[in-house]
Amino acid sequence: MSDHEESDEKPFAIEIAKQGRAACKKCKQKCTQGELRFAKLAPNPFGAGKMKNWHHVECIFEIFLKQRPTTKRIDDPEEDIEGWNSLDDDTKADILKRIDECNKFFETKYGIKASPKKPKNKPKEQQASDKQVASTSSENAQKSDAIPKDSQFREFRRLVADITNVSSYLEKTNLVSKVFTRGSDGTGFKGDVVLWCRLLLPGFVKRIYNLQSKQLIKLFSKIFHTDQDAMLEHLEKGDVSETIQEFFEKSRSFKPSKKSNLSLQDVDDFLEELSKLTKEEEQMAHLKSFSSRCTSNDLKMIIRLIKHDLRMNAGAKHILEGVHPDAYQAFQLSRDIKAVINRCLGGKGKSSKATIELMTPVLPMLAEACKSVEQAMKKCPNGMFSEIKYDGERVQVHKQGSEFKYFSRSLKPVLPHKVAHFKDYIPQAFPHAKDLILDSEILMIDTQTGKPLPFGTLGIHKKSEFKDASVCLFIFDCIYYNGEILTDKPIKHRKKILNENMTEIPNHIMFSEMEEIHDPKDLANMIAKVLKLGLEGLVLKDMKSVYEPGKRHWLKVKKDYLFGGAMADSADLIVLGAWYGTGKKGGIMSIFLMGCYDEDSDKFCTVSKVSTGHDDKTLERLQSELDMVKISSDPSKVPDWLRCTKTMIPDFVARDPKSQPVWEITGAEFTQHDVHTADGISIRFPRVTKIRDDKTWDTATSLKELKVLVAKSKENTDVSLLMKGVKDDEVDGGTSSPKKRKRGESSKAKKHSDSGDEASPSKKTKKESKKQTGLDGFVKTSKKGTSGDNGSPKADKEESKKYKKVEIENPLPTYFESVKLLLEDDVKSEKWDLIRYFIAYGGEVSKRGDTSGVTHVVHLNNMVNKLGSQDCGSGVKHVTVPWIKDCVIHESVRDTRPYAVCWKPS
Repeated sequence: MSDHEESDEKPFAIEIAKQGRAACKKCKQKCTQGELRFAKLAPNPFGAGKMKNWHHVECIFEIFLKQRPTTKRIDDPEEDIEGWNSLDDDTKADILKRIDECNKFFETKYGIKASPKKPKNKPKEQQASDKQVASTSSENAQKSDAIPKDSQFREFRRLVADITNVSSYLEKTNLVSKVFTRGSDGTGFKGDVVLWCRLLLPGFVKRIYNLQSKQLIKLFSKIFHTDQDAMLEHLEKGDVSETIQEFFEKSRSFKPSKKSNLSLQDVDDFLEELSKLTKEEEQMAHLKSFSSRCTSNDLKMIIRLIKHDLRMNAGAKHILEGVHPDAYQAFQLSRDIKAVINRCLGGKGKSSKATIELMTPVLPMLAEACKSVEQAMKKCPNGMFSEIKYDGERVQVHKQGSEFKYFSRSLKPVLPHKVAHFKDYIPQAFPHAKDLILDSEILMIDTQTGKPLPFGTLGIHKKSEFKDASVCLFIFDCIYYNGEILTDKPIKHRKKILNENMTEIPNHIMFSEMEEIHDPKDLANMIAKVLKLGLEGLVLKDMKSVYEPGKRHWLKVKKDYLFGGAMADSADLIVLGAWYGTGKKGGIMSIFLMGCYDEDSDKFCTVSKVSTGHDDKTLERLQSELDMVKISSDPSKVPDWLRCTKTMIPDFVARDPKSQPVWEITGAEFTQHDVHTADGISIRFPRVTKIRDDKTWDTATSLKELKVLVAKSKENTDVSLLMKGVKDDEVDGGTSSPKKRKRGESSKAKKHSDSGDEASPSKKTKKESKKQTGLDGFVKTSKKGTSGDNGSPKADKEESKKYKKVEIENPLPTYFESVKLLLEDDVKSEKWDLIRYFIAYGGEVSKRGDTSGVTHVVHLNNMVNKLGSQDCGSGVKHVTVPWIKDCVIHESVRDTRPYAVCWKPS
């Protein structure tokens, strides 16, 4: 941009008053907050430049009518008014009407005909372009008047804005309902409901455009003849639609339309055509042609449609329940918007009840995280099917005659190379099935051993690397068979249909491995078995449950869900870089590149990219605490100390990796990913679980240590915590079913010890603990809880006979048998109940002065930065009373909490 262009200022400005402090220069009254106000630029008496003299809209036009005919007025709002393109269409129409009335007044009084002034020193090419735009705008304005209001794109924009501006579910749904019943003019809706819904739900009914944010910036920088780097810098704020809108308004060679003239059908046709284009030149020509018809607000909304996110915090339920009470339920069974709307609004005599249709994908039933055996038994009171959770890809198979369709978890068609061969095997597996819908998982299995291969091996290039392997379809449910919809049938009935009608084709079509569970010990054994085999986990389904599309009524068990994440894989990694976030986190570092140090190469390697685990306050603090250098993903600016693949080059890198913080990163499992440079080691589903202020780069997990962790994780999964729960279940009885077990009795559990401490309670202590707790959930207590020499309350013979009811569910899992507590100072009565809970759950309290076998020192003043009088060695955890409460609530030893620290004596 030239110096002359930078210095250009428009003579007028318009905006919504933000604070209501400025007074109108004509009437001297305040311009109320939230009202439209108009400014005329005047010389600044206090310095260089100009200042804005604000007026009410009525006042500024009264001044125009009284001034001399030669004094500057508004000729062209686009050229003369700053902020013009930020106004909505109704406001613009009102201002244009006032300008027209003002110009007619001067024409009548002075015989002066107002006309827009021609821009000075414009190139001939630009003047020709302006004429073409003006001509197009005139034609489009005439076209706009002919479009019914309920079919206008600006009415669609208005509804999206209204939905965005309200927060509650009911308000959002009511706005949709109001439009589809009363219409835009209040006389009844006359538009196309299906078209509206298709555009209101771009994230659910997706077209594929192959246009990411940076690609859009590249194309529009050429269309607008503007600086691509400047647009990319603005994009760091996180919203590409706002970036394109702003530079559209600033462009001097490609002007926005003055009035929105688009119909919803125009926009839909444009998007449909765009989805068919793959070459950059074709995409740019199509975008340029259509953008010339758009206002800046039109283009902003169209970009959001391309990005599949209207940013209005509303989903399918908000929109569809605004159309019809049954529409969302129907949508759960069939993602065909047209069929759903037609069924729900089809008039009298046509049922709106949701139904399944062959060859139309059904939203899959899902599972919620299960954190304990007890939770599973409570959620599945009728017994359960416990199925292997395969680490593959969910596939829904539809067969109608000889035609097949395969849909992914997100209801997209599955890539042909993964499923094309199944058409030869499914008829063999289901010889009597004319039509059916199956729920299944596909993965690669080793044909020699029958073992599943790692996640990701289904890729077209990965697949070719495995000679003795084939793609196998593991079938676990049937929701449609020979004309009968089975979703309302219990899973026991659906399993029976599968068993009676399916024949396994080895290594191609198989039943998913499953056990029928009624006993918590059997479930714990099965969990232990699959985890030791290195499988992902289990899916648990109540035997009387029906198939509910989209609902999370099944349970999934994975090792990172159990015992508060105590069994999950984790590593202490260094913050090496960061990326800008998107949406509400746009403009700040919210995605972080984590890595480790490689002693052999003296370089830092990448391990994982993590974006979850920090709250908003922590993220805000990290912006200033992290010492980062911006490199904008430029490969030439990657420092020598960082070994990084091209796809992992961040927006920022650490100035000095040896001064960076260390975070504990926890995930579902260690995995292999070629984009990372720590021998391809990565962490699946990573999250930040702790900021390790006690560690630095040289004490964080190194590459050598990471390899050892991975090897141990694959070779042996510690299930001692799980088996302890089973053992105590046997002791305390409770929910165990008398039904005969299918598997062998559980082996004796190993004692669990945190950080390598060997501290199991004595037999006497266990016996006392069980005697104290009993099967009725009562714990011995006293009214006053002052401490005695042994760390328990003083109690005379009478007080020792008193008992207090403690809310502990049977069976009572003793998760804390390896935990021996030492109280740091005198016990206060209000704290003792928590200690008593802990004892009831199997923990041991050491005698005063006896530090042998102590694993944890409890600081009752809730401060762990002061050792106090007891020094039990460097391996002991120092904890607070809230730590005990947290352990009891979650039924696990929670040494990952910030109030459990490992003391290192100086």
